[in-house]
Amino acid sequence: MRIALGSDSAGAPLIVVIAQHLQHIGHEVSDLSQAADAGEELYADVAERVAHRILAGEFERGILCCGTGIGVAISANKIPGIRAAQAHDTYSAQRAALSNNAQIITMGARVIGPELAKSIVDAWLAEQFDPQGRSAPNVRGIDALDEKYARVK
Repeated sequence: MRIALGSDSAGAPLIVVIAQHLQHIGHEVSDLSQAADAGEELYADVAERVAHRILAGEFERGILCCGTGIGVAISANKIPGIRAAQAHDTYSAQRAALSNNAQIITMGARVIGPELAKSIVDAWLAEQFDPQGRSAPNVRGIDALDEKYARVK
């Protein structure tokens, strides 16, 4: 699977661990944390870059990290068409995939250790959303809200 990664400076140590883990288990990863000009950025910039590359079909899923996982989750969810879920345990990661069809999960490097982060990633990647399943109407409802409130630029 092709997975886009991104972090701010607070999330950088955890994103490195996650990248190594994903590569070790055979996934193709790209760390999009740093802008092409290598300037300092806000976590909103990183979240936007990862989200757009997922929407463009370059990556199937994305993982974002900051200090708490909250800022990158809020930022990614501002991008129409993206469903990002903060995952702090394996159950929430599974449900992010199964119940919410989340293309992105977020984690906080200051609140989640490396081994738990790897387990969260594995749990999320092991699950696939069923578009005919019980949660499909809820995801359609999320998508309808997204479309209703998306602003044309």
